[in-house]
Amino acid sequence: MSFLDNIVPPKGVVRTLCVSNLAKTAGHGILMSVSVLFFIRTVGIPAERVGLAMTIGAALGMAASIPAGRLADVTGPRNTTVGFLLLLGVFVAGYGFVDSFAGLVAVTSLALMAESSTDAARGALIAGLIPQEERVRAWSYMRAVSNLGVSLGAVAGAVALYVDNRGGYVGLLVAGGAMFVVAGLAYLAVPQVAPVPRERSGSEWVVLRDAPYAVVALLNSVLVMNVAILTVALPVWLADRTTAPEWLYSAIIVLNTVVVVLFQVRASKGSDDVPGGARTLRRSGVLLAVCCLLFALAADRPVWLAVLILLAGAAVHVVGEMFYSAGSWSLAFGLAPDHAQGQYQGMFGMSTQLGTVVTPALATALLARLGAGGWIVFSVLLLGAGLVAPAVASWAAGTRRTSSPTAEEPVA
Repeated sequence: MSFLDNIVPPKGVVRTLCVSNLAKTAGHGILMSVSVLFFIRTVGIPAERVGLAMTIGAALGMAASIPAGRLADVTGPRNTTVGFLLLLGVFVAGYGFVDSFAGLVAVTSLALMAESSTDAARGALIAGLIPQEERVRAWSYMRAVSNLGVSLGAVAGAVALYVDNRGGYVGLLVAGGAMFVVAGLAYLAVPQVAPVPRERSGSEWVVLRDAPYAVVALLNSVLVMNVAILTVALPVWLADRTTAPEWLYSAIIVLNTVVVVLFQVRASKGSDDVPGGARTLRRSGVLLAVCCLLFALAADRPVWLAVLILLAGAAVHVVGEMFYSAGSWSLAFGLAPDHAQGQYQGMFGMSTQLGTVVTPALATALLARLGAGGWIVFSVLLLGAGLVAPAVASWAAGTRRTSSPTAEEPVA
């Protein structure tokens, strides 16, 4: 297989999934770059109230994940995914017409609920379309494309920030909503996946009684902290506690994006089954722990040394991040029974959202109070989660074999 084959998605279903994901993540890039500043500067909502609205929306989004996944299981995941993405597009476009805090809470809650629902339904769709041994590779192509999409959306957002007027912001937010609509319509090109027959489904909420899977999801909540470590903790640390120039952070983000686009598919090799995915998570935990220690070492160093240490930490981080992605996909799908993939992907998505929501506040508090000690706390958390992943995954896989006759058998 050539290097190009690790970048360009293969023809067929996987390429269609990637086209949809490119549009979806371009919409996210637009939102990330302009929405908060639009609400604060143009609409005039105080920053703390914007944060509160986002928190309320995130909580409601997490609550919607499992019910949405269950809906996808029983009604068919393709049309459910399309429907949620179309709703998401409408709600995102609605951001441009917010004129009060109450309106912001309403639109944010609807948008984040639709997004969580989309992710759960899409997980069930991918599980139905792609064999287990090919799912991690398919997700790797999608993630590589997602980094490209976010970057394109952010570039578009930079134009609106430069113009800095209400018309520009509103037009771009409506365009962002349109990107989600395009992402949804793209799924009409993939085959239908049959809904789960009710007589096979057993308990309607089987995932809520699956303690081993819940523990795996909890480990995911810890390891997914690596995302906010890069996007929240590192820029604050770089600016406040190191002598490195602030533009270095932009260079680190570019480095991260390029490496993921070029190497995510290759980094997923060996993660096609549950044991392989668990080993990949262990490597991820070790690398992410090392990168935290490197970031801590950059404090109060001469400029040249701080730059070298931060670049080294960023390089270690992106490898750990790619291993995390591959390992988490493997466990999320490999430990979920075929008849309930929707609600299981809803549970796993909820754990991802939990880690993403908690980490910014935790990172800010730890670094402000403990300085380099805050990085050591993150290092211990990530290392611990990675090291126990194989044992927890093995325990969870054993319960699939002994107590869930309809569950998908993990490859030994």
